[in-house]
Amino acid sequence: MTSISKNSSLNNCRYEQVTHSSQKVTVVADSLDASSHEDRELHTDQYASHDTLSKTSSTRTRSVSSSHKILYCAVTSSLSGLIFGFDTVVISGAEQQIQSQWSLSDGMHGLVISMAIWGTVIGSIIGAWPTEMLGRTKTLFLIGVLYVISAIWSAEAGNEYQFMVARAVGGLGVGISTVTSPLYNSEISPPQWRGRLAGLFQFQICVGILIAYCSNAVIMALIGESRPEIAWRWMMGVAAVPASVYTFLSCGLPESPRWLITHRQDHDAALSVLQNVQPDASVEELQATVHAIQREVDQDNDTASHDQFWSRRLARPIFLAITIGLFNQLSGINAILYFAPRVFEMAGLGAKNALMQSIGIGITNLVFTFLGLSLIDRLGRRTLLIIGTIGYIVTLLTCVFGFWARIYSIVPWALFGFIGAHAIGQGSVIFVYLAEIFPTKYRSKGQGLGSFSHWINAALISTFFPEVVDSTSPQFTFFLFAIFMMVALVWVVCCVPETKGVPLEEIGKVLGFDVDGDGGNTPMLSENSKLALASKYTHALIMDDEADDSDDDVFVDEQIEMGKMHAGGAP
Repeated sequence: MTSISKNSSLNNCRYEQVTHSSQKVTVVADSLDASSHEDRELHTDQYASHDTLSKTSSTRTRSVSSSHKILYCAVTSSLSGLIFGFDTVVISGAEQQIQSQWSLSDGMHGLVISMAIWGTVIGSIIGAWPTEMLGRTKTLFLIGVLYVISAIWSAEAGNEYQFMVARAVGGLGVGISTVTSPLYNSEISPPQWRGRLAGLFQFQICVGILIAYCSNAVIMALIGESRPEIAWRWMMGVAAVPASVYTFLSCGLPESPRWLITHRQDHDAALSVLQNVQPDASVEELQATVHAIQREVDQDNDTASHDQFWSRRLARPIFLAITIGLFNQLSGINAILYFAPRVFEMAGLGAKNALMQSIGIGITNLVFTFLGLSLIDRLGRRTLLIIGTIGYIVTLLTCVFGFWARIYSIVPWALFGFIGAHAIGQGSVIFVYLAEIFPTKYRSKGQGLGSFSHWINAALISTFFPEVVDSTSPQFTFFLFAIFMMVALVWVVCCVPETKGVPLEEIGKVLGFDVDGDGGNTPMLSENSKLALASKYTHALIMDDEADDSDDDVFVDEQIEMGKMHAGGAP
């Protein structure tokens, strides 16, 4: 009886502790909205510092298999960028032969060459639709099909009009790829790897550009002089080979966990994908990621003011998406890539030497893009943009001086420097940044908007570049680009926030769009979320039967901190 009485007293005491702890957890859950108000003032450096501290021990012990699985998905998705890069500059080796074969005027010539870009503009506009409706992976497969059709049709075109349509089909694939591929890589990546993995798309673009330059040089060396009328057809048709390989590989990609949660509410499938690409992460870490994604989706769905993309709430990311695409092209990068051999010939090089110099551009682009991606998660997006923009200004003004003073020998070196500045700055950052700055519900639309801004300006500049150069002078054209980049430098310094190391679901706090329905600055927890948190941690306390009184308090405090982290508070 004494033992029974003792156990009964102990159980009553334990019940009182559990009840008290349950109340404590519930109160804390109710107060999470208020506590997260303080979190909104955290700067990006604090996120990066926490990220560094939290991953120090765990990252070192993880096996290589985890990174291999993520890399496989990211590299395969990014192969669409390789075809994009190839398609972008392969025309540079064929454009003069095409103009000669079909006797095109300068105006028609510019339209024919830029038709792929106009297709890209359309692709960037509609790219959000298949990305959301069909899913990320099915859209990536569709992109490959468009690439294959375009390559074969371009090589077989009987006149300039067929060629324009074929190139527009390929451009459609390019435009959609700039929406889907970086977004997919961003959504399957942990925060500390996101810059590098999302940036793989740009790296593959550079690989494709280099391959295209080398392919053009080989074809010109073999049949360029003896059969120029078919040499350009081989240049265009070769793209069908990598396009077919990419299309096949894209069939095996897992769907984005964020798409599965947003459109199908399938948490189990999302968790399965996360376990597949991050097999060494703990179940608790992956579940916390799933819950954070669902919270963000609920926040957007529950607040009426968040129902529209074009809203005051998203004004800042919309502004950033439009301007980063605009300034990317006002540098003149695509015009120079498209007409690189012609620019080198204006600097006094022969046609063959100009083509070889173009290969140098491809190598420079690849090397400096690799450097940029190695630094993007260390120095940050904003720092790379500043470095690259300063490089733009210096190298463009050097080109101006070279053409004006007729010291043509410095022009190729200045152009190599220009390409390096682009690769380490805007080239490495643009698609990573666009894939980060919008909430999950609007990420594909935001990516599409930034891509549209990028490509509409690329189309306009590339269309009129030959006429502007011919009607004015090279030095005037390059000076105009330099002026634009001076404005871009002011924009980066004054308007662009850093997103390095910030989880996708926390980006809103950095950009200021993570607001509740009352116009506050913090996300609100639903009553169900509060009850779930209280129930979860009270149950955990009950199961901790062997702990003493002091241990109970420590245990409750640990669970409360975990609850804050899961509910959007600072860890």
